[in-house]
Amino acid sequence: MLGAGSEMSGDPISYNEAKELAAHQDAEVRAALARREDIPKEILYFLAEDAAPEVRRTIALNNVAPGQTAILLAQDSHAGVRSDLAGRIAKISGSSQSEDGMGKKPDDIALRMLAKDQVPDVREVLADSIKDVDDAPADVIKKLATDSKLEVCGPVLEHSTVLREDDLIEIIGSSYAEGALSYISRRKHVEERVCDAIVETDDVGAIADLLSNHGAQLLEQTLDGLIDRAEGIELWHAPIVGRPKLPQNGVERLSRFVSEDLVRELERTTDVGDDEHDDVVKDALHQQLGGGGASKPVLEDAPPGTQDFLKTSLPLKRVSALYDKGHLTFDIISRALESQDYGFVLAALVVRSDVDTVIVQKIFSEKSAKGIVALCAKTKFEPDMMVKIQQRMGRIAPSEVIMPDGNNEMMSDEDADWQIEFYTKLAGQSS
Repeated sequence: MLGAGSEMSGDPISYNEAKELAAHQDAEVRAALARREDIPKEILYFLAEDAAPEVRRTIALNNVAPGQTAILLAQDSHAGVRSDLAGRIAKISGSSQSEDGMGKKPDDIALRMLAKDQVPDVREVLADSIKDVDDAPADVIKKLATDSKLEVCGPVLEHSTVLREDDLIEIIGSSYAEGALSYISRRKHVEERVCDAIVETDDVGAIADLLSNHGAQLLEQTLDGLIDRAEGIELWHAPIVGRPKLPQNGVERLSRFVSEDLVRELERTTDVGDDEHDDVVKDALHQQLGGGGASKPVLEDAPPGTQDFLKTSLPLKRVSALYDKGHLTFDIISRALESQDYGFVLAALVVRSDVDTVIVQKIFSEKSAKGIVALCAKTKFEPDMMVKIQQRMGRIAPSEVIMPDGNNEMMSDEDADWQIEFYTKLAGQSS
């Protein structure tokens, strides 16, 4: 029997050699053969029916496998085979060529099958792979966009350019997975009609994301209405204050109920002149800050990469009150992070970790990735949020950011306690 030497070496292989290796008893040899791109397509198709899943997975990943193997493997009994196939053909779906001359692309047929797969993980791989494909089949995209699993519909709703304005409005007006509207709110561009449709749902979280997105084309009258409703919805305060342009009287109205930190931000960013209306706005802002109309000093504009939130007073009382009432949820903290309300996030870290403010500020001022992860571990934050806090608030260099390692925890409780103890001593030496 022919050995695997010639196949493994990458040397040209004859049809007879390939045929013999395809029947080899060793699955690793057959998998190595399935990886090649210079063997006859019928051999690859033959290997697509191999008894070993690892061989079929290799075929699923082979870019020169004949189109019909996609249809075959989309029905494979092994979810890993179907996932690998989904990841590969999704990225080439728009450019795949018809093999029968009648416009029926085997890859697209397989995609439609995978979009209905019973295993959510398969659909999730497909959605994540196809979300950026501009000419992906519209029916596949719409199927994934209305999936009941957020992990499936979310990436497509947020990124796919195949979804048009009317498609999004139709999805908003029908049934959708809980949390799906927030993904639409975070799209790079959100048209006026889509914005209005989201606002009409009264989904507080999705509206917060919409307000945070400067690519969302919110009409002035829509934003004006949201300001009227915002006093009792703290989640909206920071995003509204951060909008590029506020409606007339919006600044004055906001200054009546947002936190002192946000009033400072309004004063810093609001472009006011010398007319009577602007004087009223100035007085409202100054009065809210205290001092009978005399403005307190505010920070000058800082270049990107600074940590201004370490220089301002933290809203600890407000955050502590939320925590005591059970309202300081991970969702609220995450939205504050997305809204760049870093003072709120830092206060949340202090309250939830029960670590002294000075020590928490020391960790961030030192730009310590391990220290930040230790704080986040104490608060039981999700890995994704830990990474974002390192990047956005810690200003950690990309090469030094601590990333999740599979299913392992980001940092053990023992290591987290050691880091906190280290910075407690360091802060003590600095005082």
